[in-house]
Amino acid sequence: MPNPGAKIQSKGLTILEDQLKHEFMAYKKAETYAESFDNMQFRNLAMELAQQHRGRYSRLFDYLNSHA
Repeated sequence: MPNPGAKIQSKGLTILEDQLKHEFMAYKKAETYAESFDNMQFRNLAMELAQQHRGRYSRLFDYLNSHA
């Protein structure tokens, strides 16, 4: 079980930083693609994908803040 407030080692911070960047970029790309689609099925699929990436970004961010 994670220990809130416990310090994260340097390697762990590097991994979290990379994951945050990747999830944010994936979120923004999926959102941009969704706005460009005329087909509503594609638009909805891309928006769903964007929200999944946004959710993972938020959970990673919250995890990081719980160990600050």
